[in-house]
Amino acid sequence: MSDRDPQPVERQLPTEEARDLLALVREIAQREIAPTAAEEEDAGRFPREVFTLLSESGLLGLPYDSEYGGGDQPYEVYLQVLEELAMARLTVGLGVSVHTLASYALATYGTKQQQVEHLPAMLGGGLLGAYCLSEPSSGSDAASLRTKAVRDGDQWVINGTKAWITHGGIADFYTVMARTGEEGPRGITAFLVPGDAPGLSGAVPEKKMGMKGSPTAQVHLDGVRVGDDRRIGEEGQGFFIALSALDSGRLGIAACAIGLAQAALDEAVRYATERRQFGRPIADFQGLRFMIADMATQIEAGRTLYLAAARLRDAGKPFAKQAAMAKLHCTDTAMKVTTDAVQILGGYGYTADFPAERYMREAKVLQIVEGTNQIQRMVIARHVAGPEGR
Repeated sequence: MSDRDPQPVERQLPTEEARDLLALVREIAQREIAPTAAEEEDAGRFPREVFTLLSESGLLGLPYDSEYGGGDQPYEVYLQVLEELAMARLTVGLGVSVHTLASYALATYGTKQQQVEHLPAMLGGGLLGAYCLSEPSSGSDAASLRTKAVRDGDQWVINGTKAWITHGGIADFYTVMARTGEEGPRGITAFLVPGDAPGLSGAVPEKKMGMKGSPTAQVHLDGVRVGDDRRIGEEGQGFFIALSALDSGRLGIAACAIGLAQAALDEAVRYATERRQFGRPIADFQGLRFMIADMATQIEAGRTLYLAAARLRDAGKPFAKQAAMAKLHCTDTAMKVTTDAVQILGGYGYTADFPAERYMREAKVLQIVEGTNQIQRMVIARHVAGPEGR
């Protein structure tokens, strides 16, 4: 490695165990994920075998209790694992984040019996989860969802359609928010629905501009029956559970965004130090050096922001404002850095022969998922300036 090559990320980790964990993740990412990422994304292939490997390696339940197959890791460590995975391939990093989001409701609000029965398979048994809140007519206004669950004895019958579901149609379990009572947020309840439940089906995956290897699809629930033992939390508590899950999930998106941005920066530096014009590397020209400096600064600021939010979460302190800030800043950074990476590569950046164009296409969705960045600004302003219409 020359002194101009991209340098490994310097990480502040709390324990030797965490350092060993990150070393394992890097090894898996470099050996099993990165080499085929471009080819598989181009083919739209979902790497299920990678998720099986991650499960076998104890990497699908890192922030959850080891009693149920989790890793007992703080979010400070878990998020840096996500960053490393997203650096190798966003489909994998985001997929782990979504799986963690899908497991959150049961791990946090489930009964002891529910956790003993289901969590070990969800966290370390090779299963893959999906989180079902959005619908065709309710995205940002999630409290207006129309999917209904009607009690029938000791069972619930669920009917409706969920939209924009990562892992839709291929997941082994779905955390589903459905209306069981009045209109608005207080009439929503959470359910754990098996992926093979009769009446549950995935539509044809959406055709997307990026992340083609990660299936995003509508999920139809047509008379799906689940027992009351698969209701998570109290009736009417589902919207609160959903928002609580999203606070943590937004940190996962922030970490993935920084991983993607770091990959784009590394590619830009690699190219700029090898590409020669006018008798010297283009990295010697001040215009590009300033771009690279700005990219590196934005990435480091984003990493610091998401880790600060994670440490608040780990300390049991409120972190919703900081999570929204991290999601906003890190995903905007990913969009800016990946766009600049394409610019640094010039004409080559616009071709599929280099990964920069893929990074730019993938970055866009991060500004949309788990609450658009406009919603994040509303959340932040509410914390800073108080609720609207006072």
